[in-house]
Amino acid sequence: MRHFLLLIITAMLILPASAAARDHTTEPKKSKEEAVIIEVDGNPGKRKTYLETYHPYIEVITVYDKLFKGLALKAKPKQLEKLDTVDFITAVHPVTTYQTQTGSSKQPMSSLEGATKDSVKPSSLNNTDYTGEGVQVAVIDTGIDYNHPDLEANFAGGYDLVDLDDDPMETTAKEGMPTQHGSHVAGIIAADGDLQGVAPDAELYAYRALGPGGRGTSVQVIAALEQAVEDGADVINLSVGNAINGPDFPTSTAVNRAVALGVPVVIANGNDGPGKWTIGSPATAANALSVGAAAYPQTVPYLEESLHDKKIPLQLMQGSVDWNLTKDYKIQPFSSGNVRGKIALMERSKTPFHEMAKQAEEAGAKAVLIYNNEPGLFQGMVQNPKDPVTIPTASITKKDGKWLVEKATNDGLYMDTKYKQTEKQMAAFSSRGPVTVNWDLKPGISAPGTNILSTVPGGYRHLQGTSMAAPHVTGVMALLMEAHPDWDISQLVGSIKTTAKQIQNASGKPLAPISQGPGEIQPKQAINTKTIMDDPLLSFGKITELHETKDITVTVTNTSDTKQSYSLSAPDHQKGINWRLPGSFTLKPGKSKQLTIAASINSEMLDKGIHQGWVTLNRGDQQYEMPYLFVNKAADYPKAMGFGFSLKPFSDDTYAYQLYLPDPAERIEVNLYSMDTLVHDRTLVQSDDLQVGLNKGTLPVEKLGKPGNYRAVITVKLENGKMESYQTELQIPQHAT
Repeated sequence: MRHFLLLIITAMLILPASAAARDHTTEPKKSKEEAVIIEVDGNPGKRKTYLETYHPYIEVITVYDKLFKGLALKAKPKQLEKLDTVDFITAVHPVTTYQTQTGSSKQPMSSLEGATKDSVKPSSLNNTDYTGEGVQVAVIDTGIDYNHPDLEANFAGGYDLVDLDDDPMETTAKEGMPTQHGSHVAGIIAADGDLQGVAPDAELYAYRALGPGGRGTSVQVIAALEQAVEDGADVINLSVGNAINGPDFPTSTAVNRAVALGVPVVIANGNDGPGKWTIGSPATAANALSVGAAAYPQTVPYLEESLHDKKIPLQLMQGSVDWNLTKDYKIQPFSSGNVRGKIALMERSKTPFHEMAKQAEEAGAKAVLIYNNEPGLFQGMVQNPKDPVTIPTASITKKDGKWLVEKATNDGLYMDTKYKQTEKQMAAFSSRGPVTVNWDLKPGISAPGTNILSTVPGGYRHLQGTSMAAPHVTGVMALLMEAHPDWDISQLVGSIKTTAKQIQNASGKPLAPISQGPGEIQPKQAINTKTIMDDPLLSFGKITELHETKDITVTVTNTSDTKQSYSLSAPDHQKGINWRLPGSFTLKPGKSKQLTIAASINSEMLDKGIHQGWVTLNRGDQQYEMPYLFVNKAADYPKAMGFGFSLKPFSDDTYAYQLYLPDPAERIEVNLYSMDTLVHDRTLVQSDDLQVGLNKGTLPVEKLGKPGNYRAVITVKLENGKMESYQTELQIPQHAT
């Protein structure tokens, strides 16, 4: 009996990481007809003919042959089960597999009167006279509420890859967990009503690749990419992704193919920051314009106790009401006293944050502080539309939490709420590069990504995430296309990267390239630039030898109508790196020159790991900053990623698993440990048939063992003999016994 492989890595909305925490898979409910997308060997058109001839009860909805080889099908479950005998089918992907809730617990605002001085409206980025008129923008997401008064005028069509029909409306409550993400993204790009998007005259096409709760399979995203290209999209926005930091994951490959066909693809960088190596596919695609989230200045609350000169920063949890306390309140540990009228202090535990906050609320607390049970800050979520928390809830560090416990227990403690204005910076949640395997420098650009006010079903809402940063860039791309209809992708993307403005810290030093890329997008400068570098991000790769010279060719074009003179400046001298830069040169109007930028590196004189900085192209008093990066010998990137498993389609007794490996490996093991005692329970997977990239396998139900929640430790023995491991939570479902 032929077994089909299920691709189980989900395409997740790029909201903050906490919004996707503790998701659980559920099996789709059976209906009269089911929709699936299959991948096939050979010519998809001929495979369509075969199915229509020998399986006439299966309806072939769409043929995919540009970005991948596949077919979209609809039929009754019993008819689809017969595909199990068809040998040219390489993979079957159920169209609805996962359901999660990704919205806010607050009701949307019915008007823009709820905007505050900290609200970031998309139109504020457009400092040009262009509006995106005539540009066709594809939004691959959860669909669009095309009845929204600010979106209906610009909505022009699209397709639903979940239900396989022509109605790409957001998921409603009747259909499952409702969604809002696609409408918010679309509004940032091209809202045209009370709220204005970056490009309010652009044409919006919606491709619903993510269903109830904002989930879908990677193949749905690939199919949506192909459909958008087929429909003539000028630019594609893709605010989705997963946790696989690899350039060759299927969605990344499809993005590169779309760009090769002439369509720029703008992708959210991810929300797993601030650690290095946290970017995920498809933003890892070499040709994707991946976008990091800049945090614009905001008024943020913190707690202060003047006697001890103590200040405690607060991280409001997603779904929390605003922290707007106007006087001092007593801090009371929840477990040791009455919290009525006080700020309840609780330690993070296995109890869901919403449940913890509700306990404090029901006990009469004015607010809730949840301190970490391990070092550092954390992001949490208390949203629950059916039972919203009505008091502010914030997270703090373990160190601050323990200090509060000690002072509150021994002396009694009152804390004032104070407010401060933050500086522009990169959002902590914004995923950082670089990419594993090819060591590309990412993100490709940065844009506003915090406190973004945009459209959602029923009104307007503030959201944050690189999902909100990407559509700002897509909107700017529409402005550029209107201003320069003759520019190709290289010129469009090059102008955005060339004219980016470095984001600097309070000391005036630029933030790391793996955080911001070349810097923040500047629409007017990009449109009016006199110089374009085709790709100013200098990724020199990995250094493995004692002495290596790496070089990169950058094409500089004079886009002005006058002669321009240029020179290059090397970074500050660093022992172990010798820069070889071209001399000064002059370009006539419209002319280009290829520059070879080389770095001679002595690996023994440098620390292992990531090295990054800036090379400068000078034109008169104008400087264009080129971020550079290389990895010296070894780095702390993840050696295994994305382990998971799911029941295979049309199977009651077999599960499929997958794992992504960026380095050559000899063996992997997946061991399960008790969540409560951390005692080893059993070995789930052992394999020595491995390759760099995506690895797949199957598990019969009887090998899964006792159902329940486990801590899975994935251990990899690399070819160099080193052992690497990482941990994740894993659920063995009840019926798998």
